Amino acid sequence: MIVAIDGPAGAGKGTLARRLAEHLGFAYLDTGKLYRAVAAKMLAQGWEASDSKAAQAVALGLTPDDLERGDLREEATSQAASLVASYGPVRAALLSFQRGFAANPPGGAQGAILDGRDIGTVICPDADAKLFVTASLDERARRRHKELLDRGEGAIYPRVREEMAERDKRDSERADAPLKPADDAFVLDTTDLDIEAAYAAALSYLRSRLEPRGPADNT
Repeated sequence: MIVAIDGPAGAGKGTLARRLAEHLGFAYLDTGKLYRAVAAKMLAQGWEASDSKAAQAVALGLTPDDLERGDLREEATSQAASLVASYGPVRAALLSFQRGFAANPPGGAQGAILDGRDIGTVICPDADAKLFVTASLDERARRRHKELLDRGEGAIYPRVREEMAERDKRDSERADAPLKPADDAFVLDTTDLDIEAAYAAALSYLRSRLEPRGPADNT
């Protein structure tokens, strides 16, 4: 069983995906970490994120250990990852990794949950359930600003909002696998929802899609 969860940065899809995976006993893959890992390795080696050939080379050599780097959540990595993710050859290089995870979930799990930008549209278009988690730009920027401050990083809200708007534009307007809801996705707007309300709505939708197939955990 495959669950695809997509959406822009700051919408809460990662938090929902992890919690849903734990509840259902499914394997979980944050596909954004793949692009963050590529970007982090490039920056660490002194390469510019605009170097598409270097990005492809790094993507082809990515290992599971690279997904455990300590610099994946840094703001510079986030911005570079958005640019790296716009390169078709990079996306192609990471396609088999993602599909392999979905088709053969590690640990003997009965299903997999993948979150990203193009899971329901490109990576797993035949997923059993598809969620598109979104929220207003102002709310997503507020959440990101708070996250940075909570981590002790200096952040100015107007700049965080501007950078998020630029990332949204890049993600939605790229020629290869743009960010958009799949035609059959359940769109969940979390602007006015706390985590508990968003989780309840997402779980209700997944149950409606997966229960006839017998999910691992119905409690």
